[in-house]
Amino acid sequence: MAQIGKLIPEFKAQAFHNGEFVEVTSDSVKGKWSIFLFYPADFTFVCPTELEDMANQYEELQKLGVEVYAVSTDTHFSHKAWHDSSEAIGKIKFPMLGDQTGHITRGFDVMIEEDHMAHRGTFLADPDGVIQVAHIHAGGIGRSAKDMVRNVKAAQYVRENDGEVCPAAWEQGEATLTPSLDLVGKI
Repeated sequence: MAQIGKLIPEFKAQAFHNGEFVEVTSDSVKGKWSIFLFYPADFTFVCPTELEDMANQYEELQKLGVEVYAVSTDTHFSHKAWHDSSEAIGKIKFPMLGDQTGHITRGFDVMIEEDHMAHRGTFLADPDGVIQVAHIHAGGIGRSAKDMVRNVKAAQYVRENDGEVCPAAWEQGEATLTPSLDLVGKI
């Protein structure tokens, strides 16, 4: 289950994106920061609230150089139908990947095999395709996109500032830490 530091799995999938069906591959997502937002199923209850929440943060994520990929084991056709029929899902401007075989979901180790659906999993991959953040939630617990935005900023800061780390609840512009022998026992 531990995914931190691993490369995203290789995949090729059809997605619904901005009114079109497009192909998304593991190679095509590399080169920029990527959020993979796994959810159980289209036309459900908690899922549209989470996807709408992410849609509301999408502009800020784009400014940070991040692309979001929503993934469920539904088809890209189902994603289009949901997008066209739901006010909340209609706000989505990021790709919605169809993973009807479960290949991507299993690759990120979030498949609920007996239901053929994904756990609520959120993964942040750096431009090299290496997973830097992984959150898994139980089905009844919705996620916060604002938390993910903070995680993106922290991960980008750490990548750009070798040797520095971000303490708990760090927000952009706040002090960071530089681990050293001098700090041991003084925090």
